[in-house]
Amino acid sequence: MARQLIPLLLWVGLALLLRWQVMEPRWIPSGSMLPTLQLEDRILVEKLRPRLAQVLPRGAIVVFRPPDPLLAAGYDPRAALIKRVVGVPGDVIEVAAGELLRNGAAVSEPWRLEPINYELPPLTVPPGHLLVMGDNRNASLDSHLWGPLPVDHVIGTAVFRYWPLRQLGPIRFPPIASRG
Repeated sequence: MARQLIPLLLWVGLALLLRWQVMEPRWIPSGSMLPTLQLEDRILVEKLRPRLAQVLPRGAIVVFRPPDPLLAAGYDPRAALIKRVVGVPGDVIEVAAGELLRNGAAVSEPWRLEPINYELPPLTVPPGHLLVMGDNRNASLDSHLWGPLPVDHVIGTAVFRYWPLRQLGPIRFPPIASRG
C-alpha cells in the first residue's frame, strides 16, 4: 500500500507546487473587462512573469491583490482583481475628452466600445507601480479611482481562457499603441 501511496503523494505535491508558484485557474466575477473577458470566463493566470520581468508590458492583463485604498474601504483582502496595464513607471496617463492619453498622445484601444465618461488629470506612474484599467472603462473599479497599483500586488498575467470552450485559447496582449 505504501508503494502506491508515495507516487500519488509526489504527484499531488507537484500539482500543488505548480499551482502555488507557476499557474492557477481563476474566473471572471465582473463585467469590468468586457468585451475582452466575459462574466464567468475561466482563465489561467501565469505567475512567473511578474516575478521575472522588470516591468510588465503595456497591454498585459494582470490579476492582483486589492490595493491599500480598497482594503481601507473594506474590500476583501483575499479577493483578486483583473485589469489591463495602461501605464508603466514614468508614463504620464490622462483621460480627457473620452480618450486615454499616454505621454500626451491618444492611445488606440480597439476593445473599448464607447468613449470614457470620466476625466483623469495627468498622473505620472511612479517607480514600482503600474496604472491599470478595466477594458469596460465606464464600469470598472480601477486606477482612475484608487491610483497606481504597487507592482508587488500583482499575482500574475492572464494567459489562457479554458472556458467557455468556444473561446478556448490564449489571451492575447495587443500592444497599446498611441495614435497620431
